[in-house]
Amino acid sequence: MSDTQKTAEPCVMVIFGATGDLTKRKLFPALYNLAKDGHMPDNFAIVGVGRQEMLSDEFRDQMIVNLKEFAGTTGDDEWVKWFCERTFYTGGDFDDDKKLFKDIKDMLRDVCEANKIPENFFYYMAIPPDLFANVTQKIVKNGLGKEENGNWRRFIFEKPFGRDLESAKKLNSDLLKLLKESQIYRIDHYLGKETVQNLLVFRFGNSIFEPIWNRNFIDHVQVTVAEKLGVELRGGYYDSAGALRDMIPNHIFQLVTLTAMEPPVSFDADSVRDEQAKILQAIQPFSPEDALHCAVRGQYAAGRVDGDAVPAYRKEEKVAPDSNTETFASLKLAIDNWRWADVPFYVRTGKRMPTKHSSIVIQFKKAPFVLFRDTPIERLTTNRIEIHIQPDEGITLHFGAKIPGPIVKMGAVDMDFDYLEHFGEQISTGYERLLFDCMIGDATLFQRADMVEASWRIVTPILDVWSAIPARDFPNYEAGTWGPEDSDELLRRDGRKWKNEVPEAATA
Repeated sequence: MSDTQKTAEPCVMVIFGATGDLTKRKLFPALYNLAKDGHMPDNFAIVGVGRQEMLSDEFRDQMIVNLKEFAGTTGDDEWVKWFCERTFYTGGDFDDDKKLFKDIKDMLRDVCEANKIPENFFYYMAIPPDLFANVTQKIVKNGLGKEENGNWRRFIFEKPFGRDLESAKKLNSDLLKLLKESQIYRIDHYLGKETVQNLLVFRFGNSIFEPIWNRNFIDHVQVTVAEKLGVELRGGYYDSAGALRDMIPNHIFQLVTLTAMEPPVSFDADSVRDEQAKILQAIQPFSPEDALHCAVRGQYAAGRVDGDAVPAYRKEEKVAPDSNTETFASLKLAIDNWRWADVPFYVRTGKRMPTKHSSIVIQFKKAPFVLFRDTPIERLTTNRIEIHIQPDEGITLHFGAKIPGPIVKMGAVDMDFDYLEHFGEQISTGYERLLFDCMIGDATLFQRADMVEASWRIVTPILDVWSAIPARDFPNYEAGTWGPEDSDELLRRDGRKWKNEVPEAATA
């Protein structure tokens, strides 16, 4: 993860799905932020590709409107003008491997000549996953995927990368017939968040933490990705995916691996990913019995979020009225290696939770009580590190301190580090770092083929059991709560409980 280059390499970004939601909400604002902060080369251009046919000027007009809404730009913004001069568009049928891809080829040639850009191209697949291999095959067939004369070709693929182990293997196989692994960038925008990247610095750059980051001192680890929203306009996709597929093999397992990995020999991309892959391979596979006892699924009923009534999942648009799709999933993971033996990792994700919050909680073991047995202290405060990922990025250290006075009493104290307060506001979509890394050829924060397959290998047995045995109690948690009772029981039977974030409104 080197930042030795202040600006990215001269290149052209080709966005398939350029008229879609991801492009206008995330990709263009991220590119705008990179340019404004001085990280973009002057020799840069964007070629948007979509099914809709329009002129480049029409596409630019849309881009200006979207940047105003999602990046907060103004009408006289110099960087918007900078982008307009470098943005082009062509549209047509993605299945047409003659006209559309010939148009793309001609446009890339003209854009490179006009803007003095070497033929370095990276293709962003902001399209449904079932089109990944097909569109890539047409790019390669038309001579746009081959690396030659010192120029590179890179391909970014959005999640989900497969639906299960079998489909992930097939997609990897199909792409590797067309591309080299070094050309493939499987993106997970969670890894673009500062606190996630800071995990490596926090663990390995501070000598006070790494010596206690093991089974001798840590009792358990919790990873939570909670969403306040429901499925919004994604009901059609979500009802065929569910919480487990949508979040755990990608977002959550990436957080687990960065939390649990051994120190890499360097921050070289493959060195970091080698250690992440070892953690995924060390997670004990789920037997059918494990899937019943160490995995919990839930679906939200009607309830209240922020005081407003919200409908049940089965009443959402494009969701089947008898849907058996889970909107909540929690797992108990065991990492079978020396560092983490007997230290459970509890992970959960869900929609319509009380608050939007993602965190990693490192719960340490209790200190021996013997010293305090003749004092009024009845039990000791356990130490805890909370790594907050969103919406407020930062780190909290929870520990005990003596309450002032003549009697020995202990109180809980929180020591907080907040990114916004310490470093000032950094406007970010989560994609800036990842796009920049792709442009400089740093794949550290992108998943490798073996990591994707190892992740699916863990969760596919659970998916199989859940598919074979439909849930009989759906819906089983109210919107605005922390999930089904069985998820609490998952920890309770181990003598533990979830660390739930208190919504801001409740603390006001």
